[in-house]
Amino acid sequence: MQSIDNFDFAGKKVFVRVDFNVPLDEKFNITDDTRIRGALPTLKKVLADGGALIIASHMGRPTKNPDEKFSLNHIRKYVGEKLGVDLKFAPDCAHASEAAAALKPGEALLLENLRFYAEETGKPRLADGVTDAEKKAAKAAVKESQKAFTKTLASYADVYVNDAFGTAHRAHASTALIADYFDADSKMFGFLMNKEVIAINNVMKDIQRPFTAIMGGSKVSSKIEIIKNLLEKVDNLIIGGGMTYTFIKALGGKIGTSICEDDKLDLALELIKEAKEKGVNLLLADDIRTAADFDANAEIVVYDVDKIPDERMGLDIGLKTETKFADVIKASKTILWNGPVGVFEFDRFAGGSKAVGLAIAEATKKGAFSLVGGGDSVACVNKFGLADKVSYVSTGGGALLEAIEGKTLPGIAAIEA
Repeated sequence: MQSIDNFDFAGKKVFVRVDFNVPLDEKFNITDDTRIRGALPTLKKVLADGGALIIASHMGRPTKNPDEKFSLNHIRKYVGEKLGVDLKFAPDCAHASEAAAALKPGEALLLENLRFYAEETGKPRLADGVTDAEKKAAKAAVKESQKAFTKTLASYADVYVNDAFGTAHRAHASTALIADYFDADSKMFGFLMNKEVIAINNVMKDIQRPFTAIMGGSKVSSKIEIIKNLLEKVDNLIIGGGMTYTFIKALGGKIGTSICEDDKLDLALELIKEAKEKGVNLLLADDIRTAADFDANAEIVVYDVDKIPDERMGLDIGLKTETKFADVIKASKTILWNGPVGVFEFDRFAGGSKAVGLAIAEATKKGAFSLVGGGDSVACVNKFGLADKVSYVSTGGGALLEAIEGKTLPGIAAIEA
């Protein structure tokens, strides 16, 4: 497989798929440029080598073409400043042949939002009230026209680089299908994508033991496949966050008004049984910081996790549990953290998640590989100033979760094929 590190882009036109789906305020100012900064090393490498750069991305979920609210023209000036070039703009990504052909070495062109075209996702935009037959016909039509759309995008360049891990789980025109138009020596991962792939392999394939996964979040239902896949790989599985109370109630405990999925109690028991059968140490909280209301300033009273009074809810793990979780984490060699163990947005209930983060940082310092992923976990390490004290913080979101579930990501497979 071709590597971006030793590839010379001189004299080449290079199509780079990035993830510039960044948040904008009401005046279209960028409020978080993390994704842009993440792609800069790849984009700058192309320009520094003397390549002609074609940048492609989506933004939001537009429902028409064009859609001013989601135009990438809003970020063109900012991206150009970061790259140190006068970034050109193609107002129609499917009709940019002349603009791409005119690019000279060291110049850069930003294509308009790829998702202005339904062909990018392969999903038709349907009006209300359409019949099943009409839906079927529309899907077939978009799939057919998607081929021409993909071929057009590919025609702009000599080389394809995918640096958009956040969309790697989508078999879209620009994230997977386009790779078929480039031979093995002319398609590759960008620097950011390559880091993500290596990080995932470190926790899912090249495992150093003990391997501990910390799974937080509010619902067991949203993490079922992830937990089942992890039970095949981990030595320790820490369950935190709102999921805790579904497990505790299933075991017969009293959880007060804590969040709980009553229809998943049997599933929780099945997962506990499966963990035992596979020799996985499944850890639940022992004590819980509770509140009478879901309030940032609520009075904290600590109870045993299975003895929470009827009028109170659990919002964070207690000190005993912090110590229990931390001891396991600090003894680990591979660590995956997806989801906080409490309502970390409230400072009074952030102690548990901070304790987990500090334990991961300590284990990392001692040589463990630690991967943090999922929006809330990333927000945690950023809030506590720990992002540079773990091995890798994933930008992937949904792509990372699907990788942890054991699914093949189309955007990765298209390059590795």
